[in-house]
Amino acid sequence: MPPDSTLSGKSALVTGGARRIGRAIALSLAHAGADVTITYHTSADEAVETVDAIEQLGRKGQALACDVRSESSVRTAVAATLSFHDRIDVLVNNAAIFETAALDQMTLDQWDAVFDTNTRGPFLVAREALAALRSSRGRIVNIGSLGGLQAWAEHAHYCASKAALHMLTQAMAKAFAPEVSVNCVAPGWIEFPKDDTGLGDRLAARTPMRRNGTAEEVARAVLFFAAGPEFITGQILSVDGGLSL
Repeated sequence: MPPDSTLSGKSALVTGGARRIGRAIALSLAHAGADVTITYHTSADEAVETVDAIEQLGRKGQALACDVRSESSVRTAVAATLSFHDRIDVLVNNAAIFETAALDQMTLDQWDAVFDTNTRGPFLVAREALAALRSSRGRIVNIGSLGGLQAWAEHAHYCASKAALHMLTQAMAKAFAPEVSVNCVAPGWIEFPKDDTGLGDRLAARTPMRRNGTAEEVARAVLFFAAGPEFITGQILSVDGGLSL
C-alpha cells in the first residue's frame, strides 16, 4: 500500500518507538506523511532499523536516546525534536515497563520503576512538548492498557500505573484544551512472534473476536486520534477484540 498524505507536513514524536508497538506506531505515522522522531532507552540497534524504515517511506526520521523518567533527558529530547523538525504536531507517549510481580513480595524499587516510566514519563514529555503542541494545535496520544481497566493480580503496579495514565489523559484533555486534544489507546493482548508462553492462546480463546490483536491495529487506532477530528478529546479507546467486555 503506497504512503498517503493524511499527516503531510506534520511531525511526530513517539517515545519508546524502536520496537514492537512503538515501531508500528512510528511507521504508521510516517506512512501517513509525518516526519517522525523516536526515542529509545536500551534498544539502540532496533532504533536505527526503525529510522531506516521511516526514511524508506520518504519521511525524515531520527532516533534519540532518552530516559523518560529523567526531566533533563526529556527536555533534551524534546529540544532535539524541535531542532530537527521545527515543530511537533503529534506526541505519542508509548514508552512503558511491563513486569510480573507478586504484590505481597513487590519491592518499593519495582513499584517506583513502573510508575516512573508509565505515568511520570508521559507527564514529563507532555509538559515539555506542550508549548510546541499548542502552537501547532497538536495531538497527544497516550498508550494505556487493558490492565488500566481491569485488575491483574500479578501486575498490580503495572495496572495501577496505566489506570493513572488513563486518568492523566482526561486531566490533560481538560488542562490543555482548546489547543491540544488528548486521547488514549488501551490495547489488550497484542501478539508478537516470540510470545510463546501459551498465555496468548488462552486469552484469544476468551476474546469475542477469537484472536489477539496486532501492533498494526494499535497503530491504526493511534492514527485515528492523530489525524481525526480535534473535537474528540479525553477518550480511552480499547483495542482488545472485546476482551474487556
